[in-house]
Amino acid sequence: MRHALVRFLRLLGVDIKWYVPVPKPEVFRITKTNHNILQGVADPKERFSREQTETLNRWTSTNAERYWTRPHGPLSARNHGGADFVVVDDPQLPGLVRIAKEHDPDRPVIFRSHIQIRSDLVDGDKDSPTAEVFHWLYEQIKEMDMFIAHPVAAFVPKVVDADKVAFMPATTDWLDGLNKELSAYDSRFYMHEYNLECTKKHQPQLTFPKRDYIVQVARFDPSKGIPDVIKAYAILRRKYMSTMPREQTPQLCIAGHGAIDDPDFTRIMDETDDLLHSSYPDIVNDVSVMRLSSVDQMLNMLLSNAKIALQLSTREGFEVKVSEALHKGVPIIATRAGGIPLQINHGRNGYLVETGDTDAVAKYLHELLTDGDLYDRMSAYAAGHVSDEVHTVGNALAWLYLADTMCAPDGEEIRPRGRWINDLARERAGLPYVEGEPRLPRDMKT
Repeated sequence: MRHALVRFLRLLGVDIKWYVPVPKPEVFRITKTNHNILQGVADPKERFSREQTETLNRWTSTNAERYWTRPHGPLSARNHGGADFVVVDDPQLPGLVRIAKEHDPDRPVIFRSHIQIRSDLVDGDKDSPTAEVFHWLYEQIKEMDMFIAHPVAAFVPKVVDADKVAFMPATTDWLDGLNKELSAYDSRFYMHEYNLECTKKHQPQLTFPKRDYIVQVARFDPSKGIPDVIKAYAILRRKYMSTMPREQTPQLCIAGHGAIDDPDFTRIMDETDDLLHSSYPDIVNDVSVMRLSSVDQMLNMLLSNAKIALQLSTREGFEVKVSEALHKGVPIIATRAGGIPLQINHGRNGYLVETGDTDAVAKYLHELLTDGDLYDRMSAYAAGHVSDEVHTVGNALAWLYLADTMCAPDGEEIRPRGRWINDLARERAGLPYVEGEPRLPRDMKT
């Protein structure tokens, strides 16, 4: 999302820069555990200790002092060459909001919260691990001018100033390596590369196009519902396809990139392998589980050629892989977790199920695999009804509106009060959404 936004805005002549911190290995485990705590998927015994707090604070201040607050650094005052408009994106470095305001109190600073925060755990028990982490975070960002969250009201704890809350979805780019249309040659090439990687890592190869396959593309994370993906596939094979020859059944592919600051992937990969061999020996040779290198075209190929996509997350902010699958005309079955339901019109471009309802997932898989007319209708609807709000251009519109309005000479203050930035921007331009135009739902409360 950020790479695409920076590329696009630079082409438009906008002076935009994206800064990332110098990493520190011991920080990765702390920030990922905090991420899991905020989402409510961490071990209940995990707590955010004073020592960890001090480690994060030192890491933040060290990066700021060395690279960002010196003259002409992005967080220095504007009269010293600093940025006119600052966005702190991610709960890993919330202290940058405070630091930016210390150097230039009147400069607009926005905090973007990009995960599903369990506000019920924050609001309901002030001593809960989730409340502990969020209140530390909020203390760092309370001077912000706006709190932008994924567009679900339940992601915003009550302590956040309601006047400053705005909504904006995560986005993807239709022209980059993850989504651009691949030629038949390129598709075969990347499938061959994928199968070579499978051989190296002792994973079953995909035999496409001889056999269809079902795919979930996601990080190897405790919130992505990987055990449910495998269980649903097992039910499909055991209940609905038990009498079919194996070569006529679909395979299952679970794949994703790894992130340098995500220490959970090895544990989740090992747990997945153990689960397959201990509980599903009858299907283990038809399930390909791969953590891939950062080659976007390979994930593009896997999603483009899939018969059906899954996204069975137990917690989720706004998973753009859902929109990417739909844009490719691939029907998707997903859970009613976080911001996923905003992207799926149940029965039109895919199906929504309750978290953990693997029987329903298997049933819908069977329907899509056996009813050609149903599949074709869903595929066509999916490809033709993706909102521009989840594309780079819609994302750029929202940020340019905020920067233009908040940095104007008269310094107009924006009080969004829970509105979508895209709506505010289009109203300001005199081009509001019209009847029939693809648009994400605006009334999702939980």
